[in-house]
Amino acid sequence: MLDNKDFVFKQIEERDVHFIRFWFSDILGNIKALAVTDSEIEDAFEEGMGFDGSAIEGFTRSVESDMVVFPDASTFQTLPWRPKDNAVARMFCDIRMPDGTPFEGDPRYVLKKIAKKAKDMGFTMNVGPELEFFYFKDDSAPTPLDNAGYFDLTSVDHASDLRRDTVLTLERMSIPVEYSHHECSPSQQEIDLHFADALTMADAVMTYKMVVKEVALSHGVYASFMPKPVADWCGSSMHVHQSLFDDDDKNVFYDPDDPDGFNLSKIAKHYIAGLLRYAPEYTLITNQYANSYKRLIPGTEAPNYISWGHNNRSALVRVPMYKPGKEMATRVELRSPDPAANPYLAFAVMLGAGLKGIEDELELMPACDGVDVFSLTSEERKAAGYRELPASLHAAVNEFEGSALMKEILGDHIHTQIIANKRREVAAYNRQVSQWELDEYLAVL
Repeated sequence: MLDNKDFVFKQIEERDVHFIRFWFSDILGNIKALAVTDSEIEDAFEEGMGFDGSAIEGFTRSVESDMVVFPDASTFQTLPWRPKDNAVARMFCDIRMPDGTPFEGDPRYVLKKIAKKAKDMGFTMNVGPELEFFYFKDDSAPTPLDNAGYFDLTSVDHASDLRRDTVLTLERMSIPVEYSHHECSPSQQEIDLHFADALTMADAVMTYKMVVKEVALSHGVYASFMPKPVADWCGSSMHVHQSLFDDDDKNVFYDPDDPDGFNLSKIAKHYIAGLLRYAPEYTLITNQYANSYKRLIPGTEAPNYISWGHNNRSALVRVPMYKPGKEMATRVELRSPDPAANPYLAFAVMLGAGLKGIEDELELMPACDGVDVFSLTSEERKAAGYRELPASLHAAVNEFEGSALMKEILGDHIHTQIIANKRREVAAYNRQVSQWELDEYLAVL
């Protein structure tokens, strides 16, 4: 049986691969890459490839810029949108310092660390995200391709071919898809990935975003993962379904004898309590841009109050009941993240918050099923324990900055760099004068 490196060498020869792109992520989740010829791969596996880390957002200063990328052979895939002759492949990479130690600012390393902690506790996190996005005619304005709505499949759904090509491309890259459909707003789409362990899924999400954009460009349109591109339309989310499995591949969230009738184990309830308790602190990671907070507003299906339930889709955490009593389907769904998040860091803070809930045996608040949280007065919400998520990027930075848990999960380097980056974004956003302000104030003040 071939090991991963031998498999790579065999694929390079059989598929006429001459260029391999080494993919890695900056702290915001943007793919960075360098291209290596096939003749250099063997040395890259052994010694890595050097690069200037000071050129990458959130990495190092110019006085300490030498860094090394090491390709992960298990992630080798050819890129279907590139020519078959002199083909191009990609591998995700880990970032190390010149002495071989892992770089603490590498988002992939952060997720690996918290996944190892979970493994040491006897758990593996499985993740199944639902990513939404928009197709627009170009990148200059949010002009939709259609006026279709939720689940529409008619002549007005011009994106059906784009979704089909996207799904086929993902599957050619060994990324299985559960289903795809038109979302509620004009030109809004959703393609859901089949669950996998957290690291595999984070790599898959990075690839997913690239594939969606490449397929769109091949059709002469533009795909955007901006959380809220049009004020009166629904925003795009990345609902994250998650569960913990033990070493025997048993779902530890499942308990058929749950006295509350939810089929949730004590571990699952502690995990949910952790997601709820630390939500204000990790929101900066799951919703990292100023525009993200245009989606998290009262009165929509996007949550802004900290609650959990089953049928209540305004809840922050939902326990889906599509297949009640089925062990493999028992999971929890975090509904606040958006698709612009860095998946490595987003999955890391979710897992870290859930594990903290398990460690501290946090008590789960009552479910909000049957409760219209938005209709409650502020005093009633406070009495019920429905705290608010941060309402702006500025508020999210403040919550994150004071979080000992976020610093522990992400490490000092990324915690500090994220704060600095987002403080700059807040300052730049606050300097803008919007068209709404001109229309509202200019002629009357």
